[in-house]
Amino acid sequence: MRLEPGSTILFQGDSITDTGRNRDITQANHGQALGHGYCNQIASTLLRRHPTRNLQFYNRGISGNRVVDLYARWRSDAINLRPNMISILIGVNDTWHHFGSNNGVEVDRYAQVYRMLLEYTRKELPSTHLVLCEPFVLPCGVVRSEWQEEMSQRQQIVQTLAADFGADFVPFQTQFDQVSETPAPEYWLADGVHPTPTGHRLMAESWMETVLGNTLVSD
Repeated sequence: MRLEPGSTILFQGDSITDTGRNRDITQANHGQALGHGYCNQIASTLLRRHPTRNLQFYNRGISGNRVVDLYARWRSDAINLRPNMISILIGVNDTWHHFGSNNGVEVDRYAQVYRMLLEYTRKELPSTHLVLCEPFVLPCGVVRSEWQEEMSQRQQIVQTLAADFGADFVPFQTQFDQVSETPAPEYWLADGVHPTPTGHRLMAESWMETVLGNTLVSD
């Protein structure tokens, strides 16, 4: 994937993407609007490396979102921006809300709604590059052992959807699994769900390597 001059890149998801962004600021590339997580780190890295390409980065993640919430706002928060690339990370709340408040999204319905969202995107934005990020957890904090089977199923769904829609698949769970014992899971995901600053850096590096690979060169 090459980021052509003037490309618009949109990050979508839940609190892991939101990271306290200022939702009142709608302009591209604004530090507060990008939040303090992996989206900001990706944007700042690429804006530094490609200062003449006029890249436009947006973060529209909303804390607490499940896939059904994402679908409900997809027209206003994705389609209407006409992005050249959309990166999606969604799924942990679909499990967390099930075990925490009996308001999650069942695995089969998660697959159905996620596929509908991607079909809608392909219809409205046929040339937009899709990036599907693997939802993840680590065994600490709020994460219970019974989450693991559901999360594994959701991860497989996202990988399958990425293949079906010709999207990049960013293997976040794999990346966290590889480092989780050095020194401990909490070093990477503070509560088993939300990344620490170091966890966000790992995500940013994994995303850029998967999506852009050898194109990460300066202008």
